[in-house]
Amino acid sequence: MNFWLRYLHPRLVDVITEFGYSEPTPIQERAIPKVLSGTNVLITAPTGSGKTEAAMFPIMSKILGEGGAGGIAAIYITPARALNRDVNIRLREIANRLGITTAVRHGDTPESERRRQVREPPTILITTPETLQVVLTIRGMRRALRNVRWVVVDELHELMNDERGAQLSIALERLVNIAGEFQRIGLSATIGNTQLAAGFLGGVGRGVEVVSVDIARDMEIQVEHPEPGEGDEELANELDILPETAARLRRIMEITNRHRTTLIFTNTRDEAELLGHRLARVMGDTVLGVYHGSLSREERESLEESLRSGRVKAVVTTSSLELGIDIGHIDAVIQYSSPRQVTKLVQRIGRSGHRLGRRAMGYVITRDTDDYLESLVIARRALNNELEREVEYHEMALDVLHHQIAGMVIEARAEGRALTVNEVLTTVRRAHPYRELTLEELMEVLRFMESNRLVRVNEDGTITPRRGLHR
Repeated sequence: MNFWLRYLHPRLVDVITEFGYSEPTPIQERAIPKVLSGTNVLITAPTGSGKTEAAMFPIMSKILGEGGAGGIAAIYITPARALNRDVNIRLREIANRLGITTAVRHGDTPESERRRQVREPPTILITTPETLQVVLTIRGMRRALRNVRWVVVDELHELMNDERGAQLSIALERLVNIAGEFQRIGLSATIGNTQLAAGFLGGVGRGVEVVSVDIARDMEIQVEHPEPGEGDEELANELDILPETAARLRRIMEITNRHRTTLIFTNTRDEAELLGHRLARVMGDTVLGVYHGSLSREERESLEESLRSGRVKAVVTTSSLELGIDIGHIDAVIQYSSPRQVTKLVQRIGRSGHRLGRRAMGYVITRDTDDYLESLVIARRALNNELEREVEYHEMALDVLHHQIAGMVIEARAEGRALTVNEVLTTVRRAHPYRELTLEELMEVLRFMESNRLVRVNEDGTITPRRGLHR
């Protein structure tokens, strides 16, 4: 029997078949039955494996089969606004054909659209971790969140590496206080420590099943340390740079001229701006773009579309385009200086040939001998799939806790009640990074907030806001 028909609602099968989904990918074949079973699931697979569909097809199928109770049924959380838009583009057409509404909400969302979402909540809300914090404090949106049954966290490996992940872990527990328990589905590129990732996703006292496929991408990586040669002195004088820098620019231009479309990753935003400026002077800014999170929404969307349509030949970027955004076919990826991490190099080079079965092509252009040697080791480990098990995991970040308490006080005020110290402690301890939080540590943060005249901790154990907390 057809896999889709065996597991998914017939109406959904009819639509996705029209959209070209003839057979499931290996990760979809393994993950869809698990998601349908209702268990919390961490889905890990290389980029381009179809993880988004592995999570959302069974959710859409259940919405069709069981109907909605009104309000928001599912929340899809991504770490980047560009990925929000991309997911919405991919899901909206299928969902609309089924009568399922979707909407994006993040920092760029117009006020008129935000008001509309309060009046007419979408069935599926696509948002970022930061915007979820805001949504939780809005009275009208809190009503819409009461029937949430599924939460999908995309690019989990990216979030659990920084304090944004710690923020999200508590925000999900605050959502539990509104909606009750919901099914959690995490999507991640191949990651070294799946046990830690599962704990982060599920929080305390919830099991998470890891579903993964061991599909090693066919990958080629060249690590190079360009030396100044003929013509580099002239380019250096023209741009007022060192000949060694000119040699690196020349090599990047040679690679981009050899391929149709190339992504050039840097490790910082400033480096992206500087490299993009220098390359544009010699390549022309009509064939090269610079992409990062500080650009306006219009600039980002325009550049994403230019990549999809092939109007630009190369784009210099930071981690903003490291994630699984559909930007069309990328022939090659250049990493400018050592990426520092094996997982980061694998993720970035995986953006080329962004489909299973296609060869990923990557170059690392290094600055000096140390950079070159480090990159050689990282490239060798990437080709051998030796990913780091140790990740930068933020446990007990008290600045994050400070911010989350502020949100919880505002939530309680919106509902006309007072927040208690015990409620904060119970909620926060369910979040994996704060599982060992003590009452004494919590009181220390609350005393700090009192000293800054943000809250007042009363003798009866309630916490009330003071002027300036909302700001």
